[in-house]
This record gives sequence, C-alpha cells and structure tokens, in this order.
Amino acid sequence: MSAIPQSIDALVIGAGPAGLAVSEELARTGLAVITFDKADRVGSSWSRHYDRLHLHTARRLSSLPGTTIPASRGQWVARDDFQRYLAEYAIEHKLDVRLGVSASAVRRDTEGWAVDWRSGDSSGTIRASVVVVATGYNHTPFTPEWAGLSSFSGRVIHSSEYCNPAELGGSTILVVGTGNSGAEIAADLAEAGRTVLLSVRTAPNVVPRAVAGIPNQYLVLSISPLPRGARDAISGVLQKIVIGDLSRYGIEKAPRGIVTQLERDDVVPTIDAGLIAALREGKVKVVASIDSIADATVRLTDASSVTPDAIVVATGYRRGLDDLVGGLDVVLPNGRPKINAQAQLADAPGLYFIGYSNPITGNIRQLGIDAKKIAKRVKR
Repeated sequence: MSAIPQSIDALVIGAGPAGLAVSEELARTGLAVITFDKADRVGSSWSRHYDRLHLHTARRLSSLPGTTIPASRGQWVARDDFQRYLAEYAIEHKLDVRLGVSASAVRRDTEGWAVDWRSGDSSGTIRASVVVVATGYNHTPFTPEWAGLSSFSGRVIHSSEYCNPAELGGSTILVVGTGNSGAEIAADLAEAGRTVLLSVRTAPNVVPRAVAGIPNQYLVLSISPLPRGARDAISGVLQKIVIGDLSRYGIEKAPRGIVTQLERDDVVPTIDAGLIAALREGKVKVVASIDSIADATVRLTDASSVTPDAIVVATGYRRGLDDLVGGLDVVLPNGRPKINAQAQLADAPGLYFIGYSNPITGNIRQLGIDAKKIAKRVKR
C-alpha cells in the first residue's frame, strides 16, 4: 500500500456497498478520492454473515452504479457471490481503497475536515474538503441486558457470530428476535433438525420474498408514489393472501401496517426465507420474550420458562457513530446521523452520510441513488 497522503479532495470511510458506490460517483466527477476500511477486504461485513444468506432484494436492483451483478449469480445473490462482486467492483472501477486503515475521529477546524487514522503501528491525519461516512447501518451488534445473562450455562451468541447449525451445536436453540436475521436463522436451524424456540416481543410484519415469481421489491416500487395509508392497505392485502394468519402459530398481527411500522418505528418487514414453512411444519415454536435468565433456565414474560442449549441473540445492531463523529453534534439520540445522502448541516459543510435510510424499496438500491445525489451536490 502506498503512503497515505496528508490531504485529498474526498475521503470515504467504509468500503462496503455504500462506500464503494459513493467513491465511484465522486471519482467520476474528477475528484481525487481515497476510501478507508479497517478490515482486510472490501465488503468484509458480508463475509461474516451466516452461510445460508442470500440477498433479499432482486439482483438487478442490488447492483452498484456502473456495473450490474452478473445474471449467472441468480435472482437472489448468495452471500459469497455478493462479496466477490464488491471486490471485483473496486478493481474494475480502479477505486483507491486503503484496507487495514481505521478512521478514529473526524474533526472540523478552520482549514476544513481532518480525519485521524491508524494502520498497524502507523498513524496520522488526513485532510479533505469532503468526508463521507459509510460505516454501515448494521455496525455494532446489540444484545439486551437481561438479568442473569452472564449466568446462562449454555452458549450465547449474537446473530452476527452465527454461521451454521453444525458450528453452533446443541439440540434446542432459543432464537431471540423476528427480524430478517432471526427469522432466517430459526429456519436454518429447523431445517437442520434442531428444536427451535423463537422468542417474540413485538409481532413482525412477515412478507413474501416474491409473489407469483415476481420479486416483492418490484411490487413495493410500483406502489411507492402512493400515500402511506394506501401502501399499507395494498401491501396488507398481499400479505394476507400470501402469508395468511400466523396467530395459530403464535405470531399475532403486527401493531402497525408494513409501511407505517418502518417509517414510524424503524422496523423493517421480515422477508420470509423459510420461516413460514418451518412454523407450519411445527419445526419452530413461538415463545414469549425473555424476562430473566438463571443458569440453564430462561424465564419468559408470560411466566413460562424454557431450557435451551444455546441462545442466538438476533436483536439488531447500533450505528456505532459516536466514537467517529460524536463530538460534531451530528448524531440523533437513536444513533442515526441527522442527515443522509446529499443533505448538509450548516455547521458541517462537506460532511456526508450514506446508507442510513433503510428504505422499504431496498437499501442497496438506495445506496446507488444516494451516491449519485452526493456526487451531484459536491460537484455543484
């Protein structure tokens, strides 16, 4: 790796899909761009996901600007194929990605933006007119502080650590959380013959990945211009027809419509990748949320208890922005940045964030759109 310069036109922090997309779009405007990533490979977070994972969004709508994911990788792109695509993308577009380089703090002074970095035993500061933070929506694994968690006699892992049933071991597994990771991990374990208990606190909106062979993402995009209420109604009808009533399996109707739950509560719908079949076949049993833990016993909020061999905590992530930009007053109490895409704060001109919107129309698709918006704003 060549020496890191003291200054650059634009610095992008993070070499996942968001960082690569915005690096390409900024370079296309003629700017000199460097991308930092603390990992040893591009798109490293994808290589750490569970083995079974495929994109829940359609291949054509999951490509970054300038290069379409090859059709040979299928409608639903596998984890390893997507990570390979990201690595190929960086090479094809000749992006200046500096791996193994951590950005520790972004500072503002009279001369502009200064970013402190570290790589092995080396460290320094790089200045840039434009800084784009693209460290990922799912950055820091979150585990609730259940009373007695440390006393549990079995194994406890976050979903970010889960790879496959064989590696986890155990015969009875408690999966906590019904988001996309929790639901798919529960299905994965059930298909491997494990006894699966799925702990539900708030009922999810479960939706199909495709309807009559058409990716659900296309259907969502077709109704996206409509008011929220209309989108809730239409998606709710499709949900009822394709998914049906899940209350017989212990999953009650979600408290809000699909679109409203996302926009108000920041809760994305759960795309069915095997959970419904596992529920119908009796391979996954729904239980209440965790109240406390004592040795091998997990007490639930409905006064019942279970004794799993292991617990998979699929309770989501935090954005992890405080250490990097916490001193700039750009982060909301919920951990999200105050701005995203081309938006700017008066006190932080030239500082951008990308990848923090999590829209129902598909996050990866939105990254390409927002990358173009940032480049357009910077050029202007």
